[in-house]
Amino acid sequence: MFKKVLVANRGEIAVRIIRSLKELGIKSVAIYSDVDRESLHVQLADEAVCVGTARPQASYLNMKNILSAAVGTGAEAIHPGFGFLSENSQFVEMCEACGITFIGPKSATIDLMGNKANAREQMRASGVPVIPGSEGFVANSSEAKKIADKVGYPVLLKAAAGGGGKGIRRVDNEEQLQSNFEEAQQEAVVSFGDARMYLEKIMEDVKHIEVQVFRDQQGNAVYFPERDCSVQRNKQKVIEESPCELITEEQREFLGKIAVKAANAIDYVNTGTIEFLMDKEHNFYFMEMNTRIQVEHTVTEMVTGIDLVKAQVSVAAGEELPFRQNDIHCQGHAIECRINAENPAQNFAPSVGKVKYLYFPVGNLGMRIDSALYAGVKISPFYDSMVAKVIALGNDRNEAIQKIKRLLNEMLIDGITTNQAFHLALLDDDTFKNGRVTTDYLEKSFLPRWKKED
Repeated sequence: MFKKVLVANRGEIAVRIIRSLKELGIKSVAIYSDVDRESLHVQLADEAVCVGTARPQASYLNMKNILSAAVGTGAEAIHPGFGFLSENSQFVEMCEACGITFIGPKSATIDLMGNKANAREQMRASGVPVIPGSEGFVANSSEAKKIADKVGYPVLLKAAAGGGGKGIRRVDNEEQLQSNFEEAQQEAVVSFGDARMYLEKIMEDVKHIEVQVFRDQQGNAVYFPERDCSVQRNKQKVIEESPCELITEEQREFLGKIAVKAANAIDYVNTGTIEFLMDKEHNFYFMEMNTRIQVEHTVTEMVTGIDLVKAQVSVAAGEELPFRQNDIHCQGHAIECRINAENPAQNFAPSVGKVKYLYFPVGNLGMRIDSALYAGVKISPFYDSMVAKVIALGNDRNEAIQKIKRLLNEMLIDGITTNQAFHLALLDDDTFKNGRVTTDYLEKSFLPRWKKED
């Protein structure tokens, strides 16, 4: 097992990883930008190294500085968390060259699955159903038009190296195609340094269902109960839960076996998530694979009682998975709400400033809040707006909803504006309560009505 691990991230995920390292008896090294000098993850770690200025490119994406920090502190491994360098194959190769273990999959796997078009073709070859669209990359708008004419509008233009909603454009007709292709491609170049695009038919009235898989270096693989991540705004998740109320045990097993088959086919190591779209007839279509821990891994931990970060560390150290498929059971229902520093009433404009007062109400069984907030910390404009994750586990979905509403009603964050009230309105929405939310529900139905009421 490792003696010291560097955490190449910030915020709540860095805090969450450091806490698991402490419980494993492993020393932790935090990295930080100059504006994060007083952040909670810096205070909790055994050591901390400043790796640059506020801009992510100068600090949390500065591969040379991060590796220098790892070598200088004697860290044997690096945990990337999610975002930043978590799916950067070049960084993995640099870690290997420095004799440092990357806690995640191999660089070749990240290259294969990180490129969304290549991932589609790999899944297609493995017998996994994929969304109708292009085979390989789309070179230009003329080529995109031919494919769109074949599969039918509306379609999505997507950056091959994409993520986080970047480099994606909806196209409803031929007239929109050229300008949207150019805009999406330009955004892809700026965001990922990769101009390659692919095209998918838009699957409407669908749910976003994902399955977490785990595979060790010895080839043992397992899957976890699915997560329903259909509550989305601007292609980003807002609320996540596990399991999906509409999926049967037979469908759960079918999805899990597909996910394990895909992981075995690409010799996957460590944890990852395979994302599907589910239509009204409960047909599943592969969308993409995220080769890292997910923001919403917490709901999986709650319903299974398994610490996924600890398992990541042990598998990266060469140990076998500490559990087998028969050990994984879904116990109850878990829901997570992403708390962002933003003002929903002003088109979700970011909120920055100093947290003057903070109260996190936990208490009772099945409640968890992951955050790096404390009274006095400053929220800067340089990073993602998520400041906390509120998670509740109930014996059933209704109990989980009631618990998380209680948490949100009692939680106080003074000094910045958050989306707490927006979440409470969502949790009281009849369509959400019935488990019938689809990926376009929030923007098409809920938001227009909520804005009028607000």
